Amino acid sequence: MDREDAVRPDVPDREQRLDDEMDRLVGRLREAARGQDRFRDLLDAVIEVGRGLDLPVVLRSVITTAMGLVDARYGALGVLSEDGEQLEEFIPVGLTEHELADLAGVALPHGRGLLGHLIDHPEPLRVADIGAHPHAVGFPPGHPPMRTLLGVAVTSRGRVYGNLYLTERADGQPFDDDDQDIVVALAGAAGLAIENARLFRQVRAGAEHFQRLLLPQLPDLDPFETAAVYRPAAVPDHIGGDWYDALILPDGICALVIGDIGGHDLKAAAAMAQTRNMLRALLYDRRTPPSAVLTQLDRTLDAITDNPVTTACLVRIEPADTGWTLHWSSAGHPPPLLVPPVGAARYLNAEPGLPLGVDTEVPRPDHKHLLPAGATLVLFTDGLVEHADRPLDTGLDTLARTAAAHAGMPLDDLCRTLADARIGDGRDDLAVLALRTPPDPHDPATTGIRQPG
Repeated sequence: MDREDAVRPDVPDREQRLDDEMDRLVGRLREAARGQDRFRDLLDAVIEVGRGLDLPVVLRSVITTAMGLVDARYGALGVLSEDGEQLEEFIPVGLTEHELADLAGVALPHGRGLLGHLIDHPEPLRVADIGAHPHAVGFPPGHPPMRTLLGVAVTSRGRVYGNLYLTERADGQPFDDDDQDIVVALAGAAGLAIENARLFRQVRAGAEHFQRLLLPQLPDLDPFETAAVYRPAAVPDHIGGDWYDALILPDGICALVIGDIGGHDLKAAAAMAQTRNMLRALLYDRRTPPSAVLTQLDRTLDAITDNPVTTACLVRIEPADTGWTLHWSSAGHPPPLLVPPVGAARYLNAEPGLPLGVDTEVPRPDHKHLLPAGATLVLFTDGLVEHADRPLDTGLDTLARTAAAHAGMPLDDLCRTLADARIGDGRDDLAVLALRTPPDPHDPATTGIRQPG
């Protein structure tokens, strides 16, 4: 046997070993690529979940994101009570309309069986066959069949907020270590997102309460109806400077004002209260015309405060031969909206004048317009109509159509309807102040412009 023949028997073995090694290498590369893809998907998911501040939106986002990461058909999030002992809320995702119909009338889970086991033992739980697990208690009638389960506690800084449940991987296989690792990582981010959303809810409620304490309760302005609504911005740590006021002056005239202080913090809120109180004093002293009152307010604020730029619209409702006269002056504020009993609403566009805090020497204009019987006057701040993705005119047009469509509503309901219409994008607080004239100005019982006492 020559040397060449002696070597050849080893060649197929070496080729086979090389092929096997190449297959293993390709497999590792594929697994690494898959791992990189899942890691990138996880990072994207963490960022997306962390953006939310509205708690119901955050909760649903956590479920759908987890389902996408491990390709699960069904998902649910059980939110724990404050004491962590039981499920307070259970949010399922993935059920078809038919499956939801089959479960109509069935009570939500109470945290027993496997769900209760995860509450008592908040470690990751993987089950290949739910029915065979010793803690399983079965499904209610109409529940879709489920075999595999991956359960993970949603925690943040040592506190368990709830449990994330995923069932039925799309390929029919049980959930594996990689699935568990990626969902555990997501659950950690989800816990922070839920905590942030809850803190935001608390801060928002506190800001709204503080703002409402600074705003007045509307007095009886008989014969006119009045109503107002204030809504804080849908962003954290936002205490706005929107304000309104309404009162009967010593000359018997009804006065309204709405304004917006620049800024979104405690300083803006304090400036708002200061400006409103100064304006009240000047209204009792100067009374008319509105331009003169705003001019003196501007000069006073400039002399003794460092308040930010402010917009305002000051209105007097004065008696006329037929109905009433709207006498107003604006300091850079959106125009009043007049809503007749029947027909299209219209803005009383006129020279707005400069905002307060810009130039105290520039004269301020006055304007007048007839207010018919049964008409509604709507004053509002720009947060009601401003949207970052739409021109301002679009918001104004939508507001006018909405107000006209609901002109017959009680005034309180109309203000709430306008505030709830979501015309603006919610990034700024908003205020709406509305006044409605009596239906018959010739009736002695309703002409009632008060006389000085």
